Amino acid sequence: MRISAPLSAPILLVTLAVSLCAQTPAKRPIAVDDMYRMQQVDDPQTSPDGKWIAYTVTSVDREADKRVSSIWMVNWEGTQNLRLTFGPDSANSPQWSPDGKYLSFLSARKGSEKSQVWLLDRRGGEAQALTDVKAEIGDYRWSPDSKTLVLEMSQSEEEESKTILGPKSPAPKPIVIDRYHFKRDVEGYLTAVSSSQLYLFDVATKKLQPLTTDKKFNDGGAVWSPDGKRIAYVSNHAEDPDSASIDDIFIVDAHAGATPRKLLTTDAAGGQHLAWSPDGKLLAYLVGFEPKYNAAYNMDRLAVVSADGGTPRMLAEKLDRPIISPEFTSDGSAITFLFEDDRRQYPARTAVAGGPIEKLANADYVVLDQSIAAGHTAVAAASDTAAVEIFALENGKLRKLTSQNDALLSEIQLGAVEDISFKSKDGAEVHGLMIKPPTYQKDKKYPTLLWIHGGGNMQDDHALRFNLYPLQLERQLFAARGYVVLAINYRGGSGRGAEYTRSIFADWGNKEVADLLAGVDFAVASGIADPERLGIGGWSYGGILTDFTIASDTRFKAAISGAGAANELSMYGSDQYIKQYSNELGPPWKNPDLWMKVSYPFFKADRIHTPTLFMGGQSDFNVPIIGSEQMYQALRTLGVPTELVIYPGQFHLLRRPSYIRDRMLRYYAWFDKYLMPKN
Repeated sequence: MRISAPLSAPILLVTLAVSLCAQTPAKRPIAVDDMYRMQQVDDPQTSPDGKWIAYTVTSVDREADKRVSSIWMVNWEGTQNLRLTFGPDSANSPQWSPDGKYLSFLSARKGSEKSQVWLLDRRGGEAQALTDVKAEIGDYRWSPDSKTLVLEMSQSEEEESKTILGPKSPAPKPIVIDRYHFKRDVEGYLTAVSSSQLYLFDVATKKLQPLTTDKKFNDGGAVWSPDGKRIAYVSNHAEDPDSASIDDIFIVDAHAGATPRKLLTTDAAGGQHLAWSPDGKLLAYLVGFEPKYNAAYNMDRLAVVSADGGTPRMLAEKLDRPIISPEFTSDGSAITFLFEDDRRQYPARTAVAGGPIEKLANADYVVLDQSIAAGHTAVAAASDTAAVEIFALENGKLRKLTSQNDALLSEIQLGAVEDISFKSKDGAEVHGLMIKPPTYQKDKKYPTLLWIHGGGNMQDDHALRFNLYPLQLERQLFAARGYVVLAINYRGGSGRGAEYTRSIFADWGNKEVADLLAGVDFAVASGIADPERLGIGGWSYGGILTDFTIASDTRFKAAISGAGAANELSMYGSDQYIKQYSNELGPPWKNPDLWMKVSYPFFKADRIHTPTLFMGGQSDFNVPIIGSEQMYQALRTLGVPTELVIYPGQFHLLRRPSYIRDRMLRYYAWFDKYLMPKN
C-alpha cells in the first residue's frame, strides 16, 4: 500500500534546507591580508617515549611587523595540543633530552643578542636559559645520557672586533677578506672568524670546552654515537676549503683535546646528514655526484660505511631521486628517509642489507619532514588544499594531529590544482601544475600567468606552504584574483631524476625557456589560456628565467622579475655562487663566449617589449639587487614600460611581513593593468 506524505512535508523540507544553508556561510576567495592569520608549522620532534611531538608554529605579529616562532607540543592521540612558549621573542629548534626530562629550544630572549639554549622542565615551570655563550649557536645536540650538549658555534667579524677593540669602540673593525668564497646571503661577508667549530657544554656545571679548534674549517652536522663516546661531524679539510666542493666526514672522541679521525670524503647537495646505527657500528650518509654538478644539479644518494673505516656501500641504487634525512630504524635493520618524486615527496625505507624501496605513505599529501622515536613516526605534511600540519604516520596512512590553519582554511575556497604534462619542442616530456580560479567555468578563456619556481633545482609540488618562499600561496592568491596559473617543472629541476636535473648544465635559459613556452602553448591549445592576456614572472631563478623568456618571446603582455639577474658577467664576484661558476662556466677570461651566452637577456635587451616590473631586496647577497637595477635601466633606456621596487634591509627572501604584503599588492596592480579587461 502506498502512503502519501502530508502536503506540508515538502514545504517543511525546503524550509529546513534553506535554514541550514543560511547557517553555513559561503566560502570566499583567499585574500592578501589572510597572511596575518596563517600559521607556518615546522620541525616535528617526537619525544623519547613516543607520546608527544614538539613542533614550531610561526605566525605574524602585524603590529611589530615581524614573524615570531613558538614551541608547541601535541600528544600522539591528537587530543591535547599545547603552546609552550609565548612572548615577542622567537623560539625554534626544539629537542627532547634523551632521558625525557627536558624539552630544549633556541631563543634570543631578555635582550640577548645571541640565541641561547633554553630548557623547559617536563614537570612544569617557566623556561630557563641553560647556556650563556658569546658566539652564535647554529645547532646543538644532546648526548645519549642527557649530561652534555655538543654546540655548533661561530663568531662573527663584529664579535671579533669587540674582542680586540672593546665593546665601546667608536667604529667597527674593517672587514678583511681572505677567503675564496667570501659572501653569503643573510650572513654577509665571510672571513676566517666566520667559520663554525664544535664545543662541548656540560649541562650540570655549564662548563664550555672546545671540541674542534681550527678556524680555517667549518665544522657542523654533529651527531653522537649511541654510547655517547664519539661524535661524527662534517667538515672540509682541503687546502682551500672554499674552492673544493667536498664533505669530509670525521669521528672524534667526545672529550676536549681529542684528535679527530677522517673517515671518508664525499659530497652532498643538500648538506650532509649523518646517522649512526643503533649498535654504533655503521654510519649512514649522503653521496653526491662529481663536484662540477654539486652546486645546482646534484642528487643525493644513500650510503653506509663502517664507523671504523672501510669501503662504503651504496643503498637504494635504483632510486633515481634525491634522498633526504636518512635515519636508522630502532632495530638497525633498515634506514628510513624522504625522497622527492615528480611534484610530491614521500617517506620510504630500505633494508641495510640491500633490497627494494618501500614507500611508507600514499600520494594524498606531500611529506616534508619526519621524526621517529619509540616506534612512532610523526611527519609534517601538506596538500593542495591543506597547509602544513603535524600527522602521525601509521600503517601507510596519515592521521592528523594538529589543526593550526583549519579555522582559516574553512572560510576559503581555494582554486583547483591539476597535474599537467606535455612535450617540449625537442620532445622532452615536461610536467607541471595548473591552478584554476575558484569560480572557474569551462569554455571560458582566462588571463594566464606563467609563475616560475626558483632554484632552479627545485620543483613545484602539491604542498600549500605559508613560509618565506610562498610560491604555492602566491599561486592561490593569483587564482583568487581570476587568473589561471601555470607552475612548470622545467628541466634543471628536481623530482625527475639525475638526467633531467643535469640537462641544463652550462646551458642556462635554453631548455628551460622551451619547456616554459611549451607549457603556455599547452594551456592555450586547451582553450583555457587567453593568448592575448598572458603574463610571466617569478623570484630568484624564476626571475632570471623571466628575463630569458621575455628576451626570447614577445607573447607576454606583462612580466615581473623578482631577485633576478640578466648580466651574469656582473654577478661574478658580487654574488655567493663563485664555486658554481668555477665548476660550471669557468672564469670569464677563459670562457667569455659562454658567459655572454648565459648573459643573453641583458645583451639582447633591445628584443624585450614586455612591460616589466623588477623587484628585490637591498641587502641580497644571493642574487644582488644590481641584477634588477641593470635590467630596469636597460628597459628604461629602451622606452619599455618598467618599474623598479627595492625593499630596504631585505635579503634574498623578504622577511618583513608588510613588505611581503606590499609585494603581493604590486603583483596584482602590475598584472591587472595589462591583463585584466577594463570595466
